[in-house]
Amino acid sequence: MTGSDRGAPLPTPAGPAAGSLLGILGGTFDPPHIAHLAIAEEAREVLGLARVLFVPAGQPWQKAARAVTPGGVRLAMVERAIAGNAAFAVDGREIERPGPSYTVETLAALVAGGAGRDPWFVLSSEALAGFATWREPERILELARLCVVPRGPEPTAAVSAFLARFPGAAGRLAVLDGPRLDISSTEIRARVRTGRSIRYLVPDGVAALIREYALYVADPVPDPAPAEA
Repeated sequence: MTGSDRGAPLPTPAGPAAGSLLGILGGTFDPPHIAHLAIAEEAREVLGLARVLFVPAGQPWQKAARAVTPGGVRLAMVERAIAGNAAFAVDGREIERPGPSYTVETLAALVAGGAGRDPWFVLSSEALAGFATWREPERILELARLCVVPRGPEPTAAVSAFLARFPGAAGRLAVLDGPRLDISSTEIRARVRTGRSIRYLVPDGVAALIREYALYVADPVPDPAPAEA
């Protein structure tokens, strides 16, 4: 994407680069849906990643406003969602770790455990807008590069604000063109609660677990702001 009529061009991926060939996609995944999978596949293809690691949050510190489905169930849903893609894997360390989940701690553990230098951390432009509020954002930028996927408004404003706050991070950031799929976990929970179909919005295996555990039948509280993974 370029900024064409919306200011300076956004930093775009230049194809596979030096550093780790690992992408990391964190989130609550409550539930995981096809947009998560499409985002991961786009990052894998554009950045030349060997693997994309899905990391479900344990206790998302920015989502205390609503009850979150137990971690073990969300982990199982992610496992069902990524089945069949050999480049996708799931890491349950945040589910297993007590207390709130913080990206900086997870990244530090992954890098120390052999994830390689400079993995790509995948996040939405909405999440990037709140990045400065995350725990130790400067340390996150030392540990990983950021791959930004557009969501909501054009990402130009979020990227510009990010670079104004972290002026040395321009070389640590890439913005993808898409995919722009207007699907959210909030919408899916609402559809389940009102008896509407979620077919083609989530993988069949995820839908089966939602039925098996009778998830989201009473979940009236919407998500707060995009949460740190």
